Amino acid sequence: AESVDLSKLSAAERARAIQRLADMLNALTQEERRQARLGREWEKWFAQMTDAEKAQFIEATMPTGFRQMIGAFEEMPAERRQKAISDALRGLREAQARMKAEGGAPAEGNAPLLTEEQQKQVATIGLKTFYSQSSAQTKAEMAPVLEEMQRMMESGQLVFGGGRRRGRD
Repeated sequence: AESVDLSKLSAAERARAIQRLADMLNALTQEERRQARLGREWEKWFAQMTDAEKAQFIEATMPTGFRQMIGAFEEMPAERRQKAISDALRGLREAQARMKAEGGAPAEGNAPLLTEEQQKQVATIGLKTFYSQSSAQTKAEMAPVLEEMQRMMESGQLVFGGGRRRGRD
């Protein structure tokens, strides 16, 4: 990511470079992916990508990341899985309460990296991967988190990526 400047590449070169980055990201372990995400070098690329390129990159990289998360979750001892679920529910409810207190707007932060459509794409890929790749036990354990997320989405209070809800910009 550091050695390539997307802005200087032709469309075909950009497509090859983005696919190569996706392949490299998919080859990383879960911990290496986390470190890469924290390093934020990928954000420069992502900011230079067109919406179509972003959609392709998301499609190419998200299933692997979700499969890794599911695998890590399923390898946890039962008590750690339950704590992770409790923490996730608490976090969702705290975010919902903060948003209500702030008039429905998500917390301020950096400009969103993903459009609303791309956020929906990530959620769809995540759910498809979750339902096709996780065990029945994991699905049962995660049901309360998914139900809370659904309630928040239906009320318009679940927003990904730090963006603002429509009509609040």
